[in-house]
Amino acid sequence: MRTAFDTKEPSPLCYNIGMVNDLLKKQGELTERLAEAARAYYDGNAELMSNFEYDALYDELLAMEAETGTVFAGSPTQRVGYEVSTELVKQVHAAPMLSLAKTKDAEELADWLGGQKGLLSYKLDGLTVALTYEGGQLTGAVTRGNGEVGEVVTAGARTFVNLPLKIPYEGKLVLRGEAVILYSDFEKINREIEDVAARYKNPRNLVSGSVRQLDSAVTARRRVRYFAFTLVEGGREGAWDSRLAQMEFLKAQGFETVRYLSVAADTISGTIDILTHEVSAPGFDLPADGLVLEYDDIAFGESLGTTAKYPRDAIAFKWQDELAETELLEIEWSASRTGLVNPIALFSPVELEGTTVSRASVHNISILEELALGLGDRILVYKANMIIPQILKNLTRSGTVTPPANCPVCGAVTELRDAEGVKTLHCVNEDCPAKKIKSFSHFVSRTCMNIEGLSEQTLEKFIAAGLLHELADVFRIAEHKETIVNMEGFGEKSYDNLAAAIETGRTVTADRLLTALGVPEVGTATAKAIARSFGNDWVNIANAGAEDLSAIEGVGPIIARLYTEWFATPKNRAAAEAVFSEVIVTGGEKTTESALTGKTFVITGSLEGYKSRDLLAAKIESLGGKVSSSVSSKTDYLINNDAASQSTKNRTARELGVAVITESEFEVLTAG
Repeated sequence: MRTAFDTKEPSPLCYNIGMVNDLLKKQGELTERLAEAARAYYDGNAELMSNFEYDALYDELLAMEAETGTVFAGSPTQRVGYEVSTELVKQVHAAPMLSLAKTKDAEELADWLGGQKGLLSYKLDGLTVALTYEGGQLTGAVTRGNGEVGEVVTAGARTFVNLPLKIPYEGKLVLRGEAVILYSDFEKINREIEDVAARYKNPRNLVSGSVRQLDSAVTARRRVRYFAFTLVEGGREGAWDSRLAQMEFLKAQGFETVRYLSVAADTISGTIDILTHEVSAPGFDLPADGLVLEYDDIAFGESLGTTAKYPRDAIAFKWQDELAETELLEIEWSASRTGLVNPIALFSPVELEGTTVSRASVHNISILEELALGLGDRILVYKANMIIPQILKNLTRSGTVTPPANCPVCGAVTELRDAEGVKTLHCVNEDCPAKKIKSFSHFVSRTCMNIEGLSEQTLEKFIAAGLLHELADVFRIAEHKETIVNMEGFGEKSYDNLAAAIETGRTVTADRLLTALGVPEVGTATAKAIARSFGNDWVNIANAGAEDLSAIEGVGPIIARLYTEWFATPKNRAAAEAVFSEVIVTGGEKTTESALTGKTFVITGSLEGYKSRDLLAAKIESLGGKVSSSVSSKTDYLINNDAASQSTKNRTARELGVAVITESEFEVLTAG
């Protein structure tokens, strides 16, 4: 099959690259839609569309695949079974996969480019994989490995959600790209893991392990995506003169490529600012750790040759992290309601990214040991993703801090656990006050029972005085009026205010009650979905079966198992029934028929008229709309006050034809 980039006459379809790309996007959306319907039908026991509609769309997809010559992974027209290997075979790369020289200076990039034109793109933080296609079919996939020898991961690559298994170009095609897991998918995978300490550290580590799985069914569940960044061989029979033309060729074959922009020496600084702004914007979903600049003129770049370590036709730009050196003053040990005892570093205050910071989580014992922390050590701190304070390096490494042998709250013996190489510290005392305090604090919080006046300090006093033993005791405070009135900081007026707040909190919606109980992995959104599915009937909610729960969007089999196990535990069941006996459970928030009814919204960016996204989401749901975390073909509106933003969600919305509206436009919509 000829293409627009063959030296011979191309097919009429491929004269218009824009038309091809539009058709491929529609084909990709239809592939995913039908795959989702098939998964729901066969695995989730749910029907997203009728057989008639499925068959019609299936025929439409077949026609698209025949027209474009591209077939995406996961297409229901293919019957590709999962494969299980006994080991990963090693393979020598035809050409070494070298690392790139790096700089953090934009002026150095401009000097490097000189009078040449260049292509500036995201440097994605995943696993580099080389692909080979022959006769239009994917025949091989090999990881970068050490640059000379990689591991064959062809079976796993066939499950990448956006990868074409068949392409229109029928000659030999070799390309390189990055396998990644989106932040949204990474967070979803972690939410399904009950043990916080066992959750994956970052998308890069997860994708590396996922692609290299011996069982490709595991890879498929991780929703790995592939972004092409280099054409090594194929198309035009090697007569390429432009990197830009190569990227356009890859897109026309159905590959999703890294985002790239053409630059010159005098425009590179501004283009860096554009791409940096995109990556740092809220909701950016791709793991990226820098940019890559390469010469557009292929012959010029190749004429420069390579060093022993780096090619001379490309260079990486790494973002500058604002670092500060400070002194470690103390390690605070924080106990959670799950029993996990986490180390927190307290250090002399420093300014980072415009704010003063003086503490950072050390996460677990393994990291504590890796950093060899000791009081008085000089440490370098920064903000990960310009938000979360982290310790980058310990300059003095005295290593004198050791995990406490006893819980800092109850004094019970602590237990050091090792799960898959990650060491964590746990309090094994089921009656530890910290567990109680955190559970009660969660129970009375704004998104749960919403009882004002019960701060953690107050709860701690009440627990210490023996007034609170189980969650239901919050509603039995009147039994201890005399004790509370005589407590330091309390009096008649304070007690009356607290008692009034507790009475108000007795009336609660089913979803808030479910959230308040602290069922593993059941947050606000999941609780609403479950309550809505069971008609806000608490008896049905508390006795829901795993099969029915799994069929609810956003729940899945893992959360369903954790949910049913929690309610099946006698202690938990008794606690839930005790609370239920003290409260008045109402239906969920009533919805009103409006222009929002049945519409799906995604919220991103900073808000102006609403204090939080939760409040805006609550208004949407009260008017019959739905709120999702990611933009898809099912999204009706993306709410973003910066409508011109180049964030991933904005770009995806524009590509899918989803309306991007501001808060003001949203208010006009609701008024209509």
